[in-house]
This record gives sequence, C-alpha cells and structure tokens, in this order.
Amino acid sequence: SAHEFIIDIRPIKDQSGINEEDIAKRLMDYGFHAPTMSWPVPGTMMIEPTESESKTELDRFCKAMISIKNEIDDVLAGNLDPLDNPLKNAPHTVEHSLSDDWKHEYSRYHACFPGAWQTEYKYWPSVGRVDNAFGDRNLVCTCPPVDEYIS
Repeated sequence: SAHEFIIDIRPIKDQSGINEEDIAKRLMDYGFHAPTMSWPVPGTMMIEPTESESKTELDRFCKAMISIKNEIDDVLAGNLDPLDNPLKNAPHTVEHSLSDDWKHEYSRYHACFPGAWQTEYKYWPSVGRVDNAFGDRNLVCTCPPVDEYIS
C-alpha cells in the first residue's frame, strides 16, 4: 500500500498567491522537513510520512497543516498582507526573528512559534529562502581559498 499522498496547491495559488514553496517553507517553522514540491505533478506537494512516525508526530503535522490553512484563509480575508505574511517570508531564522529591522505586520512570536508546542520544542531553520534555481545551477562555496590549505 502507498504511504505517500499528493496535495494539489494550484487552486490555493490561484485564489491567494500562496504556492507550494510558501507552504513547504512554513512547515520548516513548525519543525518539519519541507516536503517534495512539484513532483510528480507541478504545483503540488508530496507528503511521505513513514511507517515509523508516531501518531503524536502525525497529529502534530496535521495541526501544522490546519494552522497553515488558517494563515491562507487570513490572506484571503485580508487579515494578512498577500506579499508580507508568515508564509511568504518563511522560514523564519533566529537572525531574521531577532533583528532590530523587523518590518512585518505580523508578530515575531507568530512567525517563530506558530504552534503552541514550539515554545518548548523549537527547531530553528538555519537559513531563509535562497534562489532555488540559481543554487541548483551554480556552485556556491563558502570554503576558504585553496591557497589557505597549502601551508
């Protein structure tokens, strides 16, 4: 039996401008690894819970998805800006969240602790968004120059 399923995000994108990448990145704020996006169907997310996931963990994932759907509903209702909201700016790193330069209409607390359980068990994403296509096509090395290894 199959252990994965696909969620079609295209109707949500058409209505709200929120896409599969926004949802996947917001899941990182909840402490989940971003799911497979746009494969095998463009505009979708493939969710693959393994047989080893506990019911508690699956329930936590469901609560995160419901919370994300509520954020999408807030965008549709005009309660969140369509371009500046927790989904479009996810994931929220420590550096971004603690910066003196917070210019978002939503709170830092909502950005960082979207689930009630997270005040005690928070996973902090180490990086925010990068240009995925650029990163796939261009090697970006943060290593010291080769000359520094020759000594």
